[in-house]
Amino acid sequence: MKFYSLNNPENQASFKEAVIAGIAPDKGLYFPEKIEALPTDFFDQIETLSNHEIAFQAIHQFVKDDIENETLREIIANVLDFDFPVVEIEENVATLELFHGPTMAFKDVGARFMANCLGHFSKGEKTEVTVLVATSGDTGGAVANGFLGVDGVNVVILYPSGKVSDIQERQLTTLGQNIVAMEVNGVFDDCQRMVKTAFLDTEITDHKKLTSANSINIARWLPQLFYFLFAYKQAKSQGKEIVFSVPSGNFGNICAGMVAQKLGMPVKHFVAATNANKVVPNFLKNGVYEPLPSIATISNAMDVGDPSNFVRIRHLYQDELSSLRNNLSSYSFSDDTTREIMKTIHQNSGYVADPHGAVGYLGLKEYQKVNPDTYGIFLETAHPVKFLDVVEETLGLTPAIPAQIQKVMDKEKKSIKIDNYEGLKSYLLGT
Repeated sequence: MKFYSLNNPENQASFKEAVIAGIAPDKGLYFPEKIEALPTDFFDQIETLSNHEIAFQAIHQFVKDDIENETLREIIANVLDFDFPVVEIEENVATLELFHGPTMAFKDVGARFMANCLGHFSKGEKTEVTVLVATSGDTGGAVANGFLGVDGVNVVILYPSGKVSDIQERQLTTLGQNIVAMEVNGVFDDCQRMVKTAFLDTEITDHKKLTSANSINIARWLPQLFYFLFAYKQAKSQGKEIVFSVPSGNFGNICAGMVAQKLGMPVKHFVAATNANKVVPNFLKNGVYEPLPSIATISNAMDVGDPSNFVRIRHLYQDELSSLRNNLSSYSFSDDTTREIMKTIHQNSGYVADPHGAVGYLGLKEYQKVNPDTYGIFLETAHPVKFLDVVEETLGLTPAIPAQIQKVMDKEKKSIKIDNYEGLKSYLLGT
């Protein structure tokens, strides 16, 4: 299968080429040339399939030209060695917990899948690959963990100074080895802009092979469709139409869910729940896509003013606004509303939601006001301990620190502080 640039469909690449390049030469995001629905009996019998088999069948068409079946099964086994439980919170409302992996965030799946693919592709290669990634929170830790010690791959992570949680920062600044953290004096959008600029800077790319591990990279983005299928497998027996509410920042996660739907997964609707950064809610309301400066919130992983992956969502629906509106709703919520619903959820069910999951819950409840007879699943994208300050202040309790987090708490932070693109360029040219 070929993948083409959304800026120019004539710019095409194989899966391997697209993974290594990260972004197309014309700065466009890669997109699969076709998405073939899986056989109906796949969904009829999904309860009988293991998660590994579900993932293999779902991703196979996209990677089969470059990864042999046996290798793909090994990669999937390496990636999916933890659980993805659907936990009922109240009647017709459940959460899909995506925080049982090594860095306790949903990005563990995509980061590990990409790291395994890149490790496979770099075997026997003489040229090292530098993975350049911007993070608004959890991407950095997941990528750092996924790529730690992978031969032939160096990782440079850019994150906004003072705008990620303490635990998130520790997860990406304390590992060492082939992982370098760059602390940017700015916001996430500045980090993302620097990464995109570096890809187009021939002074760098002429002598250094760059790729990205943000969700712009197809190997980071596409595997996220796995856990929507795992959730469907668990919720199918409810016998109701299923709605997914996804806390959304860069919109890669919800876009992967929509690809799962294109594969044939029965879903009634998607809800993109956002914090104060409401570019997409505005677009669905007035039909005008207008990027805005990002606003800092307590759900910092969603503090994105120009979500990269929304162009993929628009492409999935041939840029037809009415068609998109039929399948996607989007709502924006303030920090105050988020804190209040965290309290309400805990008081009513005892469940401790992180601020991102709480936004997902809010989006789901908003949709269910007019669609009550649906089974809603909101994504709990990170463990609440990763946002300890917010949880402690809001709920007056301290979640137990899991082993995955405990091991980074006492390690020394190491980062390189930069103010602008020249700082990044200088580092890349000097290594």
